[in-house]
Formats: sequence, C-alpha cells, structure tokens
Amino acid sequence: MTATHKAENESEGDRPRSSQGAAAPTPPLETRRLLLRPLELADAAQIQILFPQWEIVRYLATEVPWPYPPDGAYRFLRDVALPAVERGEAWHWTLRLKTDTDKLIGSIGLMKNEDDNRGFWIAPPWQGQGLMTEATEAVTDFWFDTLGFPVMRVQKAVANTASHRISEKNGMRLVATAERDYVCGRLPAETWEITAEEWRAHRRPAK
Repeated sequence: MTATHKAENESEGDRPRSSQGAAAPTPPLETRRLLLRPLELADAAQIQILFPQWEIVRYLATEVPWPYPPDGAYRFLRDVALPAVERGEAWHWTLRLKTDTDKLIGSIGLMKNEDDNRGFWIAPPWQGQGLMTEATEAVTDFWFDTLGFPVMRVQKAVANTASHRISEKNGMRLVATAERDYVCGRLPAETWEITAEEWRAHRRPAK
C-alpha cells in the first residue's frame, strides 16, 4: 500500500518523546472532524474492502500489487506496516469520522525513510472535503513536535494534483523532480520538503 498502518503500547516511562522518533509509540490523534486511531491487524478487513480501487492505487508505488490480492491488506499489515512500527521505523493510523468511529475511511502513515516520510489514502466518497488536510496537519505536528525530526520530505507523481494541493496547503516547498514507477506506470515525480522551523511558522496564527 502506501504509508499507512500500525499499533503499540508501553508504560509511560518507556516512551521516548523525541530523539528523532526513537521507539516512540503511535498515539491516537484527532482533528476537528477526524479520529486517527493507531493501525492494528483487525483493520485489515475494512481496508481490504476500501483500498483496492484504481482511483486510490494508481499513483502509489509499484510495491502495491495490482490487481490487489484477496489477502493483500492483511499481509501488508502483518508483514510490512506493523513490523515497521514495532521497530520504531514507522507510525500508522486509520482515519475515522468522529460521527462514525467504527467506520474506517482511509489511512495515513509516517516513515523514517530518507526522502519519503509521509503517505496516505482516503476512499473516494470522502475525498475533496479537506479531511486529508486535517489528517496531514495532525501527523506532521507529531513528526516535528513529538518525534523531533528536523525535516519532512514527501514524494508524489506530478499528475497527482490532489496530493500536490495538500503539500501546498501544508506549506511545503518543491525541492526535486525525477521519474518514478507507480502502479499506473512510469511518471514524472516530485519531492516536497518542509523543515520543523518552517512548519511551526506555517502553523503559527497570523497576527
């Protein structure tokens, strides 16, 4: 999939709050309209129903199998996402509306990769409503303020205009272009970046 899944818990004394993410657990987060719940293996069934749609997968990396297998979500959570969380290399959440917290509508994740630190998807009925912008703000706050990373970078296909707009709304800068392989084929791609200082200035209320 993309960056998106997780689970964790420990006593408070075992939870580093910064040091660039060292073993920090994935906490629940919330926005005005969303509950971001740490990913768990039980989420696989709902993900398997929502995720395998061309509109969702076409601009994802070729690691996403297509056609999507019947056990694709379960295997991704079990073998990729949740082990990365346990190693302290990733933090993943499911997205749920506060008005219906039992229903999963998408996912978002953070990763300690060098040039691609955030990924997400949201099912088509909930696209275009600003929900993913809310989710990206919450997890980017966590990336900088709790995990203590100095910079965030994200990669995307140039043709992925919706994701492009979210990066702009997040105050990110275009820093590199290349070509990369996606589920839909090889496409021009971009890397966007924002530093912790830039993010805090972006989030600071205008006077």
